[in-house]
Amino acid sequence: MTTFESDLHLPVTCVDASEQFLSKLKGVEDPEKKRKIIGREFIAVFDDFAHKLEQKIGKRPEYLVQGTLYPDVIESCPPPGSGRTHSHTIKSHHNVGGLPKDMKLKLIEPLKLLFKDEVRKLGGILNVPDSFLKRHPFPGPGLAVRVLGDVTQGNALEVLRQVDEIFVQSIKDAGLYDKIWQAFAVFLPVQTVGVQGDQRTHSNAVVLRAITSEDGMTADWYYFEHAFLVDVVNKICNNVRGINRVCQDITSKPPATVEWE
Repeated sequence: MTTFESDLHLPVTCVDASEQFLSKLKGVEDPEKKRKIIGREFIAVFDDFAHKLEQKIGKRPEYLVQGTLYPDVIESCPPPGSGRTHSHTIKSHHNVGGLPKDMKLKLIEPLKLLFKDEVRKLGGILNVPDSFLKRHPFPGPGLAVRVLGDVTQGNALEVLRQVDEIFVQSIKDAGLYDKIWQAFAVFLPVQTVGVQGDQRTHSNAVVLRAITSEDGMTADWYYFEHAFLVDVVNKICNNVRGINRVCQDITSKPPATVEWE
């Protein structure tokens, strides 16, 4: 929002619909169902805002402009121009395969045939601030695809935010942020036995994932120095209540996708 207001001077309205999303996601564990629900609610929020705006200015907005990229399209449906009507859906991106068929707004996707690195070059031409262009990608469905299973379980979201903050800030402090394509934490819906002080613990585990990539279609895991990982794990276990085990994801894409769900 700061970038929109201070740097790009765009009159953007921020809508907090978190409770609306979470109420619909409660109890849902299947990742594809979660993505479909998020896609549906995503459009519902825009439709609702469009209706309110129509009442305010007397004209209903007609278009929904999205920053859909080519990898989103490839993973959600057959590539354009391929002539195929069916392909194996890897995952429905909320802004592609997750959109409802009865959507009222007309869709405009000016970037949908570009990869992330190409969009960053375009952003540079348009004088978008460098700090904004270099930000790591963030999944459209948000943390819902980084909390495995039911995203509303306990305080999973808050725990995940704390772990993610420690991990990413440590990467920045070490001067590694711009060397990594994407870094994040994943909350696992499993509890493991541990010991802290003289006490037995039965708490959750989290996974740290950091990758390097050129376009997001393929990726390799980033190799951290041993001392860095020791420091990060100690910070997480000592500062985040409810976590007693930290794992590292060292799987490339393929066979894994970048996000866990």
